Amino acid sequence: MTNKSAIIDNAKRTLQIEAEAIQALLSRIDNDFVETVNSILSMKGRVVLTGIGKSAIIAQKITATLNSTGTPALFMHAADAIHGDLGMIQDEDVIIVLSKSGNTPEIKVLGPFLKQTENTLIAIVGNIDSYLAKNADFILDTTIKQEACKNNLAPTASTTAQLAMGDALAICLQESRSFSDRDFAKYHPGGALGKQLYLKVGDLSDHNGKPQASLEAPIKDIIINITEYRLGATTILQENKIVGIITDGDIRRMLEKHDDFQNLTAEDIMSTNPKSIEKNELAIQALSKMRKNNISQLIVTQKGKYDGIIHIQDLLKEGIL
Repeated sequence: MTNKSAIIDNAKRTLQIEAEAIQALLSRIDNDFVETVNSILSMKGRVVLTGIGKSAIIAQKITATLNSTGTPALFMHAADAIHGDLGMIQDEDVIIVLSKSGNTPEIKVLGPFLKQTENTLIAIVGNIDSYLAKNADFILDTTIKQEACKNNLAPTASTTAQLAMGDALAICLQESRSFSDRDFAKYHPGGALGKQLYLKVGDLSDHNGKPQASLEAPIKDIIINITEYRLGATTILQENKIVGIITDGDIRRMLEKHDDFQNLTAEDIMSTNPKSIEKNELAIQALSKMRKNNISQLIVTQKGKYDGIIHIQDLLKEGIL
């Protein structure tokens, strides 16, 4: 069994080598990178990414990142490309080929066909003297000193460099397009991340009831009201204006202070100046207010008028929390 210190040393060495591989990319963000961004911004088609082996896996991830940040992209496996998938490429597409060596047999076979299409060809490559680099219109240099693997064989630092270069490209394209959080949400409607960007308070509170009581309501009625709506609170109104809130906590504190509460009313135990939020605000803002004030509910208003209650459990159910 490998001892603890050896495991820690190997992990740190791996991360150090990969960090250095990324650090080296800083000096390689040059005119070719700028022209790559401009070529993609001006294209009328899509970005087609391709590669072989581990580079193909990285190409798939970059494809996903581009799509989610506003750049239409698709993945084409280099091995499949020469057996029919070249038909995926359209005249207005930009092609990005990922390869560490730039000299693999599949890339050499694919190269002449890609040149025939007259599409802009970009190489994310770890060897600028390779076949791929010499045939590309623009080169994004991801050369590394060594892999993290002690045998210098397993793709580790090289794929990390490819991935980082792809991220840099995707973010530059995103910024150039002024791709906003609203735009991002359109591509992530089903996930928690997307929900944080588009889900409104009213989308949740509208499914709840609207517990409310008057200042004169007896405590028994308040307890029944809170229990009925299962939101842990009821809103106290006077002439349709919000004047307070009574929560489960207020009921417990009342029981600690009073042995006899038969004559108590809502006004006697309510919390005044309750926290509220407009229904058209984002649900994530409701969570922020709850956390800031250490509470579990917020009164929901519409143009200042009472519209319901949102509970922290509503946020949990939607994966916001």
